[in-house]
Amino acid sequence: MARVVRFTSPRHVEVVELEDPPVGAHEVRVDTLYSGISAGTELTAYRGSNPYLSNEWDAERRLFVPGESTHAYPLDGWGYEEVGIVRSAGSDVDQALVGALVWGTWGHRSSVVRPADWVRPRILAEGSRPLAGVFAKIGAIALNAILDADIHVGETVVVFGAGVPGQIVAQLARLNGARVIVADLEPRRRALALELGATLALDPAGDDIAETVRAVTENRGADVVIEMSGSYQALHEAVRAAAYSSRVVVSGFFQGPATPVRLGEEFHHNRISVIGSQISGVAPALQHRWDELRMSRTVLDLELDGRLRLTDLVTHTFPAEDAAAAFEMLDVVTEPALQVVLDYGAQT
Repeated sequence: MARVVRFTSPRHVEVVELEDPPVGAHEVRVDTLYSGISAGTELTAYRGSNPYLSNEWDAERRLFVPGESTHAYPLDGWGYEEVGIVRSAGSDVDQALVGALVWGTWGHRSSVVRPADWVRPRILAEGSRPLAGVFAKIGAIALNAILDADIHVGETVVVFGAGVPGQIVAQLARLNGARVIVADLEPRRRALALELGATLALDPAGDDIAETVRAVTENRGADVVIEMSGSYQALHEAVRAAAYSSRVVVSGFFQGPATPVRLGEEFHHNRISVIGSQISGVAPALQHRWDELRMSRTVLDLELDGRLRLTDLVTHTFPAEDAAAAFEMLDVVTEPALQVVLDYGAQT
């Protein structure tokens, strides 16, 4: 029997058993080693604030419309940061795939059956640490924001939010040749950002971010600002920190009304462009070269080469059976956390 993490209702998690599907001739079974919890998107489903739970998403028109909600409780396997090992393969599959480490999105479940053709491009490169695989999609989300930011060598980039995606964005921005300034309320996250190469790490509770950025840029402001926290206060300050006629890339998943955002101030007077960055699409000018698969593989290759530190972002590991405790810890913030991982107890 397979195990899966189920949100039965808001803030209520159970680990339940489901029947294992059979492996078809062209399929493989992957046993999960680790799955990572997204402290942004997943918590909206855990808390019940995700817009898919209160609205219907019209995929053809790309609009949220009144009607039946797109998703409803119970929600099974909501996660998107998984890595596992191929345990068996169908009769028409090269048996050499058995034993391969595979990353992908299949939710918080102990095993999954996938087509072999889907698995092959998602095999971890030789020498990779299995735990790195949980960062494939969140890394792609971060890299997509970097592609939208269009950073040039010598520019100043401010990153709001030093959670997992923000830490990856900050490292990637530095690899693009930028001077990186990070803003986050949590001191340990700021310290880690500095350790990973940021030039400055500012506290929004005590530092005027926009004024500090102008002080270190000859009053110009940041060439690019990337908002990764999902905080409307941070979004407003991101607009304030941006240079005249520059851009703010917004990748955080916001909830509720945007009351703190005052569009009649710096946004209006400084001609700021606000660019939405979301993993379902790539900037039009790059779509002929980049897609999500390439972004994920690029991030994992950078980690393998030692140019990007991903596994350093793991702060907590829970047995998969204790998923409820992991989500509760993230929800009530009983202690500062970055990447929280569920361990399924499989052996490589």
